Order: sequence, then C-alpha cells, then structure tokens
Amino acid sequence: MIFLKLFIVFSKIGIFNFGGGYAMISLIHNEVVVKNHWLSSSEFTDIIAISQSTPGPIGINCATYAGYTSVINDGYPQWAAVLGSILASVSVLWLPFLLMLAVSRVLLKYSKTTTLKTMFSVLRPAIVGLVAAAAILLMSAENFGNPQTETFKFITSILLFIFVFIGNRIYKIHPILLLVLSGIAGLIIY
Repeated sequence: MIFLKLFIVFSKIGIFNFGGGYAMISLIHNEVVVKNHWLSSSEFTDIIAISQSTPGPIGINCATYAGYTSVINDGYPQWAAVLGSILASVSVLWLPFLLMLAVSRVLLKYSKTTTLKTMFSVLRPAIVGLVAAAAILLMSAENFGNPQTETFKFITSILLFIFVFIGNRIYKIHPILLLVLSGIAGLIIY
C-alpha cells in the first residue's frame, strides 16, 4: 500500500535530513524517483519548480507535491492523492519535531561545550554536500536541454544561468527581480 510506504519514506527523510529544504531535495529524489519509481525525473523537476514558487519551505512543499503525484501515479483518485500529500507532509515533520522537543533543553544547556561545537563543525561540510547534490541533481536534461538534440534550449539555459549567477553574486540584484526577468525571458524566447 502506497500510504504506508509514503509514511515510512518521508519519516526517514525527515529524521535524516540536515541542512534544510534544499538538502532534502536529493533525499526525496533518491526515494521517490530512483528507489520507488513513483515519479519520473521530469515530474520531479516540475515538482521542484512548483515548490520553489509557492510560499513555504521548499522541502515541505516538495514532500506535499511528491506525495500527491505519487498517489495519482499509482492509480488512486484525487481525494486519495490529497490524503497522500497530507501524509507525506506530516511524515516529514513529525519525527524531527519530537526530536527537537526532546533535545532542545540539552542543546541549550550544553551549547558552549567544545564537544557540541565539534559535532556541528563536522555537520557543516555534510550539509554543503547535500545542497550541492541538490544543485547538481537539478542540472539535468529536463532543465537545461540535451546539447545534442536541443542545442538552442541548452545554450539559452546556460546563458540564462550565467546571467542570473552573475547578477546575484556580483551585481547583487535581488533574487525576485532575477526570477521575474528570467520568466520574461522564458516567455519571449520560448
């Protein structure tokens, strides 16, 4: 039954996620696309785009849409898919919530100790690796196009990527303005 699998998979993602929503993307992709084949890579890319454009944390949004689409793809009706989205969202949150309730007093009490500081310094590179894995995961043929068959789309995507990267990092253009400009460029070019 897909609902039990959704509960187990997203509970596991929730408890083993460090680094926020973007770090969660590669974990969700591995579970729903690679291992369980609930979604295609193209569907997952669409879910990431929707999750980034809707309000709220990207990891929770991604879990919500992945739960919904997984249940739909398994042949269930739309009302069951809504239950799947709620189940995936709650599953990704419940264990970390309980864990934070349990350890918050200990963390506050021992936050100045060298052992805890060392543990957090070891976790930082792992978080950077998870976020980098999510970025590399999104650099796929679905997003950039295939250089052999869709040369125009590929070159345009690379140029748009470079424009946004330089605009944000060097010229400090606000990300929302860059999103609007990218959307306008997409409308004009495609």
